Amino acid sequence: MKTSIYEDIEKELYLFNNGELFESYRTMGSKRSYENSQDGWRFTVWAPNAKSVALVGDFSDWNPVPMEMVGTTGTWSVFTPEAEEHQCYKYLIESPDGIKKYKIDPYAFAYEVPPKDASIIQDLPDKKWTDGAWLANKKRKTSNKKPLNIYEVHVASWRKHADGTPYSFDELAETLIPYVKEMGYTHIEIMPVMEHPLEASWGYQISGYFAVAARFGNILEFRDFVEKAHKNNIGIILDWVPGHFCKNDYALPYYDGTPTYEYQDPNRAINNRWGTNNFDLGKKQVHSFLISNAMYWMKEFHVDGIRVDAVSNMIYLDYDEGPWTPNEDGSNHNREGVAFLQKMNSVLLAQDPNMLMIAEESTSWKDVTEPVTSGGLGFTYKWNMGWMNDTLRFFEMDPLLRKDNYHLITFSFMYAFNEHFLLPFSHDEVVHGKNSLLGKMPGDRYNQFAALRTLQAYQFAHPGKKLNFMGYEIGQFLEWRFYEELEWGIMDQPFNSEYQQFIKHLNHLYKDQKALYEIDDSYAGIELIDADNNVESVLSFIRKSDKERDFLVIVTNFTPVERRNFKVGVPYRGTYEELLNTEMKAFGGTWTHGLPDMKTQEEPFKQFDYTVELTVPALGTVYLRPKRIYGLNKK
Repeated sequence: MKTSIYEDIEKELYLFNNGELFESYRTMGSKRSYENSQDGWRFTVWAPNAKSVALVGDFSDWNPVPMEMVGTTGTWSVFTPEAEEHQCYKYLIESPDGIKKYKIDPYAFAYEVPPKDASIIQDLPDKKWTDGAWLANKKRKTSNKKPLNIYEVHVASWRKHADGTPYSFDELAETLIPYVKEMGYTHIEIMPVMEHPLEASWGYQISGYFAVAARFGNILEFRDFVEKAHKNNIGIILDWVPGHFCKNDYALPYYDGTPTYEYQDPNRAINNRWGTNNFDLGKKQVHSFLISNAMYWMKEFHVDGIRVDAVSNMIYLDYDEGPWTPNEDGSNHNREGVAFLQKMNSVLLAQDPNMLMIAEESTSWKDVTEPVTSGGLGFTYKWNMGWMNDTLRFFEMDPLLRKDNYHLITFSFMYAFNEHFLLPFSHDEVVHGKNSLLGKMPGDRYNQFAALRTLQAYQFAHPGKKLNFMGYEIGQFLEWRFYEELEWGIMDQPFNSEYQQFIKHLNHLYKDQKALYEIDDSYAGIELIDADNNVESVLSFIRKSDKERDFLVIVTNFTPVERRNFKVGVPYRGTYEELLNTEMKAFGGTWTHGLPDMKTQEEPFKQFDYTVELTVPALGTVYLRPKRIYGLNKK
């Protein structure tokens, strides 16, 4: 006769098998339990085609403890009073053909530090959160109306100890969070912190989806890190990889000896490009697993956003290298992947409408950020990879060639609002021989830093939220190396500390100026002044906020030639003043004095009735703001 505990599990597993158990981590894995008048632990694992499953661990001297199938659910379970928290364990799974393998628990909350790989018995500890003010503030205004300036961090290489070991989350709470606050960022995006065996994968080949990587700390330490960030008005975004997983044999691959988490078709199951296995996004149990995992980080760790890695790999059947299997009609769209992403975003945003769901999607797939109800994928933001590629290609050119390739810098205005975009200069752009951002800039060291300041000023003026990878803000010349900490020792070299001060100033200015972030999703937030001056390669436009008088005039010179007596059209008569000049000496430039206030002249310029005249610094950007203007509409 079934016991009541089995009846309860079976109800949960019905939802699990139908892809609707969105907190499956409360049912699966190792759970503290009281059964038959005994304290102990219940272990539950999904292995639908296994011939047998046994539990092994420290508590049994690694001798098998047979598990029972729960009805016809495909899930095995056992209770043992001998088990204790923090002991190691695995499952011994016998495949249909009789081969036995030791496998980790996919739902374990902790694992041994690699290269060891056992699961660790760990309950989900209670925590009395003290970040209520942050959570309440998030609800007051939608994210598209707020500044979003993300500092992307690879935990293992931001700082290292003298012996080469990375900082723990406890140590990062004392160092990284104050640094990010001082520098003026709004969010930290952390490259995957889920358990992964290979450091060279940067965390993108995950083995344990529900565990904080043991080399960085544990559940409590990461929760405290998030809480401290919130209490310092910093949001936390996690990189997450729901498309593919680590193919190490002890982990998820062919979990019960058959395709379990991956596709049946080898063309779809094997990811040749990344040496991983692809999740079967049409399988209901995989839905429960992945959506529960995102829910876990949201609810149990209070993370503010999830950046979904490699969305293109999830929505195209032929995105990978090698053979692929088309749909019946010959098309290449992964319909199951599309349906999964729509379901995932619908479930998560219903749970928390303020959650930032960010797609790293590199193609021209339409409506990535449109609501699911309108046929879109339902993401909050999409990385603007087209803008990033064109902008970096433009800046890498000899400045003398830019006039003939000016479309690279202006084309983005044609599609800037096709999606809700985020403008990224991510880790992917500073590895594999691509050079650091500074290293991409042509010319001598002075001109490299001048160009880099203009690149950043242009990024912050362009519509779209912002992301930059750690190390860019100190002018690191060498490209990123995951096995070494950032080059903090370069700060006493010429231009580095000045450049860091520039980034700090720009970050805080961005948060202070609503015109730079309040209307990032429509042409109401920008008006081009002159996007046709390819000969001089000077771009000018206006950024606007919801208030008519609150706007900025942006003038960017992409050449190392100073433009004197340069005229720019402006919308109102009056006086304009300099807000930012990237060539000031304090930032590493040569200007000791900024531009004087500029009075308008009644001289038409394209659609404008007035102009101001100024000197535009070589390889420089200036932001102007109205100081005293006339002719505003009364509201």
